[in-house]
Amino acid sequence: MDNTDISDKVEYVIAAISEFGKRHGLSHVEAYRYLKRFQGMDMLDKFYDVMHTLSFKDVTDDLTAFCHRHGGALV
Repeated sequence: MDNTDISDKVEYVIAAISEFGKRHGLSHVEAYRYLKRFQGMDMLDKFYDVMHTLSFKDVTDDLTAFCHRHGGALV
C-alpha cells in the first residue's frame, strides 16, 4: 500500500467508527473501544477491500453482527 491507500483506509475506518457509534448511541471513543474489544477493528482492517464498497448501513449491520458473535451485547 502506498501513502494514498493508507490515508484512504484511515479515513474510511474513522468514518465507519463514527457511523457505528451513531447507530448505537455511542461516542467515538466508546465505539472504537467496543469495536476493538469485540474484534470489529480487526474485521475493518482485514476486509477493508470489500467493506469500503458497501454502504455504511451495511457495514454497520455487519460490524454489529460480527461483534455480537464475538461476545458483544449490541444488536
